[in-house]
Amino acid sequence: MSLLWITHGRIIDPASRRDGPGDVYIAGGRIVPSLSAAQKKRAKKIDAGGRIVCPGLVDLHVHFRDPGQTHKETIVTGAQAAAAGGFTSVVCMPNTSPPADTVGTIEYIHHAVTNAVVRVYPTGCITVGMKGEQLAPHGSLKRAGVVAITDDGRCVQNNELMHRAAEYARMFDLPVLDHCQDESMTQAAVMNEGVVSTRLGLRGWPHAAEDLIVSRNIIISAYSGAHIHLQHLSSARSIELVRRAKKDGIRVTAEATPHHLALTDEALGTYDPNYKMNPPLRTEADRRAIIAGLRDGTLDCIATDHAPHTDYEKDREFDQAPSGIIGLETALPVVLAVLVRENKFKLPHVIDLLTRRAANVLRLPAGTLVPDAAGDVCIFDPTVTWTYDAKAGFSKSSNSPWHGRELTGRVCTTIVGGRVVFDGQRIAS
Repeated sequence: MSLLWITHGRIIDPASRRDGPGDVYIAGGRIVPSLSAAQKKRAKKIDAGGRIVCPGLVDLHVHFRDPGQTHKETIVTGAQAAAAGGFTSVVCMPNTSPPADTVGTIEYIHHAVTNAVVRVYPTGCITVGMKGEQLAPHGSLKRAGVVAITDDGRCVQNNELMHRAAEYARMFDLPVLDHCQDESMTQAAVMNEGVVSTRLGLRGWPHAAEDLIVSRNIIISAYSGAHIHLQHLSSARSIELVRRAKKDGIRVTAEATPHHLALTDEALGTYDPNYKMNPPLRTEADRRAIIAGLRDGTLDCIATDHAPHTDYEKDREFDQAPSGIIGLETALPVVLAVLVRENKFKLPHVIDLLTRRAANVLRLPAGTLVPDAAGDVCIFDPTVTWTYDAKAGFSKSSNSPWHGRELTGRVCTTIVGGRVVFDGQRIAS
């Protein structure tokens, strides 16, 4: 039996309301209350040196591009980037090539996951080919092991089809994840519609395009009883709609991304495609609303929307470049900067958003250090300052707005099932 003893750390486990100095013990891949004297002699010992010891981080929204787009990322390299960022459980989106709308594709992903250093959970498509025309076989996908259904990267535009999808999802006890975008309002749009888009001469993506679909999904959730999770919300109005829906007891949850927390559309002044997102970076008022939503519980968790693209894809005219950035290796320091240092969130609250609360959205067996939980641990130093080099990271891609920037807070050790998979510099072989 493998034994691990983490000592001299500040243990923060929101699930058990633990915050203080102490030790963490892992035996046979699971958290245990203690080790015997004989076991301690045989255990591998990690001295945390006063750093933060918390559950492994959980990300509900990553794009690992596998199968079919492995020039951008693979499940193996994406998992390595996750480990370097302190994440031990991630949920990958189905917008692959082919899309994950069949049992065969899900089986391929399950096979590829066996070589990953973190836990990777697949999702299946809402519609066949993500075309928004015909429902995918949700029951078969559930039996194949998906944890949710989504057409992320696309939004189902047909309201009746989305209603039927929600009814089937409830029948099969599957959450529905939705990228909220009315495509009729965003044709050829490349950034937030507003003063900045007018100044830059770029086609705008109005926040109303998000607000309309958020409203629709709230109505469908109330009507069907299905759990609908709203992905990467960016609009102040959308967040207020979710706040009201939760007060009414409607089964909706929602997430925010580090980049929408940290950046606004003002960042696009240099036409750098590494600031091109979908949904787009919005105004300072929207950014403040996201922070307020995380503070009061309207937004349930933080997710990266890790979206790798090659240099040659991003190095094009702003209008032509694809949307999205990588984010797994920078999420923790960015969130610490915005929420803890700038907005005075308590550190346990922020860790909760990245662990227990994220895991609870999809009922994943993760996000806690209680006895018998998976031995998944993140050890990080919230004070160390470093310069992020995206090209030296573990992702296959380097499309990040934080490339070359100084960040504060860094992962020192990532442990999955009692095994050290990242030691601060290297990924375990």
